[in-house]
Amino acid sequence: QVQVVESGGGLVQAGGSLTLSCATSGSIFITINTMGWYRQAPGKERELVAAISRGGGTNYADSVKGRFTISRDNAKNTAYLQMNSLKPEDTAIYYCNVDSAYRDWWGQGTQVTVSS
Repeated sequence: QVQVVESGGGLVQAGGSLTLSCATSGSIFITINTMGWYRQAPGKERELVAAISRGGGTNYADSVKGRFTISRDNAKNTAYLQMNSLKPEDTAIYYCNVDSAYRDWWGQGTQVTVSS
């Protein structure tokens, strides 16, 4: 089994920055392929924010392009989400998802609140 733990959320003013981390454990015999960040705001569906493949290929939601950067450390099976120029509409619970060849795993989420 793989455990996924997010950290780095918090309260920040609009225009500020936060860096989220997604750490995995229990994956020593499992190859983690794609690592992705999703978010869910109150009353809304969970949506993809950014994802990164094992080879470093990335994709972003249009709403965060140019402001957010996803990266990963394959040796540590850890992913990061650098969030700059934060807006109140970025307020949500941010979840990390990691997948292997046969299944995926979710973390419990970390709250990001952006005040205006």
